[in-house]
Amino acid sequence: MSFDVIVVGGGHAGVEAACASARFGAKTALFTMAFDNLGQMSCNPAIGGLGKGHLVREIDALDGIMGVATDMGGIQFRTLNASKGPAVRGPRAQADRKLFKNAVQSLVRNTENLEVIEEIVEELLFRDGKIIGLIDGKGNKYFCGAIVITTGTFLKGVIHLGKKTWSAGRLGENPSIGLANSLYSLGLRMGRLKTGTPARLDGKTIDWAACELQPGDNPPQPFSFLTKEITNSQVPCHITWTNEQTHEIIRNNSHLAAVNSGAISGRGPRYCPSIEDKVRRFSDKDKHQIFLEPEGLDTDSIYPNGISTSFPEEVQIQFLRSIRGLEKVEVYKWAYAIEYDYVDPTQLGFDLQLKDIKNLYLAGQINGTTGYEEAAAQGLVAGLNAARNCSNMDAISFTRSQSYIGVLIDDLITKGVSEPYRMFTSRAEYRLSLRSDNADQRLTQLGIDAGIVKKNRAEIFNAKISRIDDLMQFAKNNYLTPNEAQKLNLAVRQDGRKRNLIELLTLPNVSLDLLKDIYPDLNNYNSEILEQLEIESIYHGYMDRQKADIETFTKDENVRIPDTIDYWQVGGLSAELAERLTNTRPHTIGQASRIESMTPSAITAILAHLNKKKNKDAA
Repeated sequence: MSFDVIVVGGGHAGVEAACASARFGAKTALFTMAFDNLGQMSCNPAIGGLGKGHLVREIDALDGIMGVATDMGGIQFRTLNASKGPAVRGPRAQADRKLFKNAVQSLVRNTENLEVIEEIVEELLFRDGKIIGLIDGKGNKYFCGAIVITTGTFLKGVIHLGKKTWSAGRLGENPSIGLANSLYSLGLRMGRLKTGTPARLDGKTIDWAACELQPGDNPPQPFSFLTKEITNSQVPCHITWTNEQTHEIIRNNSHLAAVNSGAISGRGPRYCPSIEDKVRRFSDKDKHQIFLEPEGLDTDSIYPNGISTSFPEEVQIQFLRSIRGLEKVEVYKWAYAIEYDYVDPTQLGFDLQLKDIKNLYLAGQINGTTGYEEAAAQGLVAGLNAARNCSNMDAISFTRSQSYIGVLIDDLITKGVSEPYRMFTSRAEYRLSLRSDNADQRLTQLGIDAGIVKKNRAEIFNAKISRIDDLMQFAKNNYLTPNEAQKLNLAVRQDGRKRNLIELLTLPNVSLDLLKDIYPDLNNYNSEILEQLEIESIYHGYMDRQKADIETFTKDENVRIPDTIDYWQVGGLSAELAERLTNTRPHTIGQASRIESMTPSAITAILAHLNKKKNKDAA
């Protein structure tokens, strides 16, 4: 009944946390209500997208399981923004719910040092301000060195369907009441958020000829850096739209939606609103897009992405049948909204450990995020740091300049949330460097050093890096003079300056295939390695400027702020900033500078206070 790390919750955050802890070598227990629910996609059957796909690639680079499971369960792969620059391209995959779930369970089952316990958690155990274990629903006590809480929407979860409400963590599953009360008893700042899901439709009753076909990429591009080929059958999605009749039905019945009746106090995700919110907020639009996404290869169930709602059943079927292609549609499961408790994430450190309660880590929707990918990324960080804590090792931090994981965590612990947080590429200042294609180059060595990357991935990574280094050296050491380029019919300015292969690729009339004819040695490299050369040429000139920005950022991130600082004693700070700094307790000057309403003069005042104290201590 004793473990190094206990993870509570078997959602996407929980399985990543448990597997990361176990990969590190910690004796780990994963508490879940039912093993059969591990890997369940409670909302849309898809992984990735803009920003989110970057997170999945980073999880994979750190030897996490989400990317591998997606490749095992994916039935349509698409690169979003494929026509734009590599920095904003987002890999996305439609998944077969059953195949994805089976893949996650198989990966968990085959993870060493990990035990799954099918019990609800009722209470946390503390001693001297530190977590020491928990009590399950049967009264059994389990002791540990650290706990990671990943309860998703289960903390006092309530489902709303029209005027009907009932307690649930998700449809058909009980909420977590005892654990929520245990967290409230700690004096944590907590609140309520809400999210929702659309109805599930019977695909046999949809007029597919009336909808627009949306095929996937051919060939499909895997998520995981380890996957060589996607072997599942691939299927298309379809697109349809709401119309003025749909909007009229929604407007006439808006008072019946739970989100408008006053029954829900929590705020929903602004970037993924319910259809009743869309119609109200975007009244100038005469239609809204709906993606009809298959939920599996052996089921007719269709997920209509874009029309989540809390309307009662009779209104749902009425507005659904007003949509082109859905005139005769039947419903498998009704849509609903769910409201749940979350913890203000500004109470967390960069390791996702609570600042005032040692050995207690939080990850996923409990921190105010939405989405499988955001949850999984937090789970990996929390599980890794909980395991390192048990071995008396320093925590691993992820910075904004290094990863989308770093952007996610820094946003949460510095700014907090007023609505469910969702990742976008626009949140990252250094997105030219933080691309989905180079996630392994940025993070896998960190994962190796941190102790969570297994031997197989490390060997594949090292071989890849060696090939990339060889190619880049070849590209930088081979030149053409303007005269040589002219003889090859390349339009190069006659300025007397030699240009290497990277510089040549920046020219509009020079392609990689053309360079292969001039330099046959390029044919010795596969497409994955050559892609890095093309991307290097695309951002040639911009990267030096971004590197300079990152160096400036890093200087501020290296100036640590002691936990013992009393901001009320810092001269020149307003009461508002002193209160915000006291609540957030930033780790560095860089983090302090990103707090809302922070000013340059306030940063100067903090630096002056730190220098004054340093000089006083030295004296």
